Amino acid sequence: MKIDFLKDAKIMSRLSLLLMFWMILSCSKNADSTPKPIPNPTGEPTQYGTPFTGVPDKRDASIYQVNMRSFSATRDFKGVTNRLDNIKALGINVIYLMPIYPVGQQKSVNSPYCVKDYKAVGTEFGSLTGLRALIDGAHSRNMAVILDFVANHTSWDNAWITTNPNWYLHDTKGNIVSPNGWSDVAQLDFTNQDMRLSLIKAMKFWVYTANCDGFRCDYTDGPPVDFWKQAIDTLKNITTHKLLMLAEGSRSGNYSAGFDYNFGFNFFGVLKGIFSSNASVSQIDNLNTSDNTGTSGGQQMIRYTTNHDVNSSDGTPLDLFGGKTGSMAAFVVVAYMNSVPFIYNGQEVATPIRLTFPFTSTTIDWTINPDVTTEYTKILTFRNTSTAIRRGALTSYSSNDVCAFSKTSDTETALVFSNLRNATINYTVPATLSGTIWKDAFDGTAITLGSKVSLQPYSYMVLKNK
Repeated sequence: MKIDFLKDAKIMSRLSLLLMFWMILSCSKNADSTPKPIPNPTGEPTQYGTPFTGVPDKRDASIYQVNMRSFSATRDFKGVTNRLDNIKALGINVIYLMPIYPVGQQKSVNSPYCVKDYKAVGTEFGSLTGLRALIDGAHSRNMAVILDFVANHTSWDNAWITTNPNWYLHDTKGNIVSPNGWSDVAQLDFTNQDMRLSLIKAMKFWVYTANCDGFRCDYTDGPPVDFWKQAIDTLKNITTHKLLMLAEGSRSGNYSAGFDYNFGFNFFGVLKGIFSSNASVSQIDNLNTSDNTGTSGGQQMIRYTTNHDVNSSDGTPLDLFGGKTGSMAAFVVVAYMNSVPFIYNGQEVATPIRLTFPFTSTTIDWTINPDVTTEYTKILTFRNTSTAIRRGALTSYSSNDVCAFSKTSDTETALVFSNLRNATINYTVPATLSGTIWKDAFDGTAITLGSKVSLQPYSYMVLKNK
């Protein structure tokens, strides 16, 4: 074979020139400092922003529920973003946003839980840019953000009704059915694997596209446990994110599916009975056992004195738990005894009116009752600084009238007495505690316990070991 060295040299010279031109062009493009989206080789949506590294341990969370329709005069993401400093100052480290999706119009009652599109932002709340700004703002203040996800049903004008009618449950006549008499929504069929995968993809979409930190899953006891396990196992494969998963449900199977939290329906009912019917406070001890059946690895129960459902249907904490003082005595039990506390927006200013469904009739007046805000902040601040309160072993000393308990972690012990009656109660101190020396958890005053503690109506005492 004849080799033409001159020809080969010319070819190499041209290739070198092309390579130099390509390198110069690349450098000029890289001079633009604007970050460029990097395609995800796995086929997932491109990751927006940087995954948040400050998601708290599930045991250490204090959760704040935002109902954007009532939260601000603008009823949108911007209204929430503008108050992130206030939420942070309260002692919150997890914000939970009620559904952010477009609401269906067909057969509608304007419920935010009637989802028209799982991968879109409802224009009433703003845009994806506004949602990202809210989440970015929360992250910059070291707060995580979880989104509401409604897996059990969709609106009647969700595109799936037309494109995939076999994804829904049908009656014997072939008609798509509604769940539980909720006529504004259509029941999904969880025997359909393609539908399941589409729901899970929608959850993953928000982790990547909005950089959220998990989900509060609506009506969790509706879909089967194995669906939630499938979903959570898939979400755990997103190794760049630490996600919190809150089940709005009560079955113990939610824990085995991988949820971090179950919802304290039973606790709320018992607490109402204590205040309205003079039921024994010691009933809470039974819940501390039953609510934690099946838990492991720090899984917790969420407890509350109000949320968007019961605030609308039952009344405010002021209505149900003895006004300002009684509602604070109840909240001390919520925040300290054996659960993760949950605050509904407006609770911290003792909003005296219900935020009634569909939550569009009124907005919160943030200027009222600053004394109540101060008290909520005091309670949550001690929780945030006390490992014993957040993670300690519980010992209950409750009576018929007083919720009394200690929490111990290593060398730290906290002791709590909360009088849940609108009367002065002379509580008999257990013999093992009589004569022990403590400090007031809020002002540091030294306190020696005698054989009795006199507690004024709806008052509480929080002590820590010296």
